[in-house]
Amino acid sequence: MDVYTTDAKILGYRMRVLEDDRRHFPRYDAVLLYRLDAPARFPNEFEALKKLEGRIDEAAMIRMNAAAELEGKSFAQAAALFFGEETGKRRSFLEVLFGPDFWRLTSQHLLLVFVSLAASVAVGVPLGVAAAKLPRAAQLVLAGVGVIQTIPSLALLAFLIAIVGTIGVLPALIALFLYALLPIVRNTHAGIAQGARGPVQAGKALGLRPAQILARIELPLAIPAILAGIKTSAVINVGTATIAAFIGAGGYGERIAAGLALNDNATLLAGAVPAAALALIVQGVFELGERRFGWMARAGAGH
Repeated sequence: MDVYTTDAKILGYRMRVLEDDRRHFPRYDAVLLYRLDAPARFPNEFEALKKLEGRIDEAAMIRMNAAAELEGKSFAQAAALFFGEETGKRRSFLEVLFGPDFWRLTSQHLLLVFVSLAASVAVGVPLGVAAAKLPRAAQLVLAGVGVIQTIPSLALLAFLIAIVGTIGVLPALIALFLYALLPIVRNTHAGIAQGARGPVQAGKALGLRPAQILARIELPLAIPAILAGIKTSAVINVGTATIAAFIGAGGYGERIAAGLALNDNATLLAGAVPAAALALIVQGVFELGERRFGWMARAGAGH
């Protein structure tokens, strides 16, 4: 069978690799692809990379790949083998979970989730109000945000990369913003359109203008429904944000991608477990908010 000549399993299974003396298979050499201004911007890092040119042979690469893929070592520990340094024992799950990158990945994940969520609330609530107040526009608005939800995440990310012309945080934030719209818009629309008619009629009888009725009666009564929609969007965003790592946006998805690439369950779980825990924490916080602000909204509307 054909095999990558630096595959970790060559060492793990003690395979004998035959020489391709007729050059049937193309060579897969690592090359350094960089922007023209990279040597000036990062002179020390660039010089360090240049010093590696031609120095890593197949045997060394197999050994380092095996350390990362088969022995559960970190990338830093695997790379240390090249310099003959001691790599230490196999890492436990807790060591991987609370590794040096934990707080960096956590802050990146929180940034992706809550910046996109804030934008979704700022746009989704007014859209939901417009859908409730303009019946002719309701179907168009609800159908539009519903269609966005059906687009596969990777397809949407690829489409956004082509539009904004870059990878990383920006297209990830836009994708999460779009995915979070549907629950917020639908719940805002439902909270206002299906709200109690009595308080609204009372407001009209007191001579309140439509804007005053919306601000003082309809929106306060709709707060529990709106918070429920925001909670749903936040939980969805926590899970969807893991996909952002595939376009260089960071977050817990980095560990999930690395775990899949290395077939390393510990690394994969070290990304999945904190993402799941964050989703539960977010849900709990919003449920507390629903109870508190729902009671205050009903009291305020009654007053």
